[in-house]
Amino acid sequence: MRTTQQLSITLPNEMADVVKAKVRAGEYATESEVIRDGLRALLARDRAVESWLHQQVGPAFDALKSDPSRAVTADQVRARLAARHAKAR
Repeated sequence: MRTTQQLSITLPNEMADVVKAKVRAGEYATESEVIRDGLRALLARDRAVESWLHQQVGPAFDALKSDPSRAVTADQVRARLAARHAKAR
C-alpha cells in the first residue's frame, strides 16, 4: 500500500523561488522534501501552541475564574511594566 500521495500545489513566486533555492543549494534533494520539512515545522509549532494552551493558559484562566481578585487592570499592567523598564535603565 502506498504511504504517500501526490498533490499539485500552487505557491506565490517568492515561496516557489525559496523552495527551488533550497534544492539548488543542496540543502534538500527534492522540492517535496522542502515542503515536507516545512509542514513538519508547522505541525511542531501547532503542537507547542496546543501544549501551551492546555498546560499554562487553561490553568491560569481557571485560577482567575475561581478567584477574580487575582486580576489586574490594563493600567496596573502598564504601570508595572513602566516601573520595570525604569529600573532596568
